[in-house]
Amino acid sequence: MAKATKTLTIAIMDPPYETASTTTALRIVDAALRKGNNVHVFAYEGAVNLTMAAQKPHANPLKGTSAEPEEHPTTKDWIASLFAMSRKNGAKLEWINCGLCVDERGAGDWIAGPRRGAPKDFYEAAQKSDTTLVIPAK
Repeated sequence: MAKATKTLTIAIMDPPYETASTTTALRIVDAALRKGNNVHVFAYEGAVNLTMAAQKPHANPLKGTSAEPEEHPTTKDWIASLFAMSRKNGAKLEWINCGLCVDERGAGDWIAGPRRGAPKDFYEAAQKSDTTLVIPAK
């Protein structure tokens, strides 16, 4: 993959599995990384739970199936794959979880890759980016 040419900063706020905007945000990050672009993600409010290490796929008792046939994806696995893709493509993915939001939610046990930050990190990333996108909660 060619060296990254652009940088996108994206702020997301919705928690896992609550709205389609989380999936949309992850698809935007995926598309940018596939093209070799750098991406800075600032997870704010409920979005700090997207990288929680304790997430597990679940069974479907109504259908009588176990977790394996359900193939229920977790956001932590999606995000881990984004980090792997960025390394493979030579692009940089920086994922910052808002520390204030983490503390409020007790959401400090993450997968490898994200780091703790503050709202100023979003501002600084946006200043350095070619494009900034904010996907607010409703």
